[in-house]
Amino acid sequence: QVQLVESGGGLVQAGGSLRLSCGASGRTFSIYYMGWFRQAPGKEREFAAAINWSGGSTYYADSVKGRFTISRDNAKNTVYLQMNSLKPEDTAVYYCATDLHGTAWYKRDGYDYWGQGTQVTVSS
Repeated sequence: QVQLVESGGGLVQAGGSLRLSCGASGRTFSIYYMGWFRQAPGKEREFAAAINWSGGSTYYADSVKGRFTISRDNAKNTVYLQMNSLKPEDTAVYYCATDLHGTAWYKRDGYDYWGQGTQVTVSS
């Protein structure tokens, strides 16, 4: 099992920045991808960003490309999501997730473990 704990959410004005963190514990040696997904009220959970845990390759949804940056600290078993130029439409609960099998970095169903989520609210 892998346990994930997110932090760093909050309320920010449009144009502002936030950094989310997600600490992993347990079978961290098995992690293939770490991803961030988000779910706005009344909408499905959608992919935002992912990182290959060993190689460091990064992947982004078109909606966040150029504004969000995913990074990792393998020594701390932590993944980060730096969010800049935030927009009201970025308001959502953000979830960290881990894929132990390398299924596909964008597929929600391919992720094996999920954090509890952290709320990000962007005011206009």
